[in-house]
Amino acid sequence: MGKPMQVARYWRHFKEKYRLIGGKCKSCGQVHFPKRPVCPECGSQEIEEFQFSGKGKVVSWTIIRNPPSGYEYYKPYPIALIELEEGPLVLAQLTDVDPEEIDFGMEVEMVTRKIREFSEDGIILYGYKFRPPLK
Repeated sequence: MGKPMQVARYWRHFKEKYRLIGGKCKSCGQVHFPKRPVCPECGSQEIEEFQFSGKGKVVSWTIIRNPPSGYEYYKPYPIALIELEEGPLVLAQLTDVDPEEIDFGMEVEMVTRKIREFSEDGIILYGYKFRPPLK
């Protein structure tokens, strides 16, 4: 049996996982994801929530063939480093794409998908993944 699901921890990060909300410094305008208590650019603690567009480009990617426990069902699956339109980098799983079609600079958009399922608890976790835009 695996570790019990930490529901409280998951819900604390709800906005990040479902809506791609990060932070924006009121002093210098720097945006970051996830939201941080202190701006990494100027050190200000005046950070407001910022809604990212969910659009970006693939900077790099790899195929996970030997996933961590709890993710075996999805193997093999691609993960990518995504540069969001607004600048920050996000590491996320790619979905709805043939691995042969993934390329540097490929445009992608955020979608909400199932991330993991805890069969013993009946809990299903959802979060962000990225896919090529629909044509």
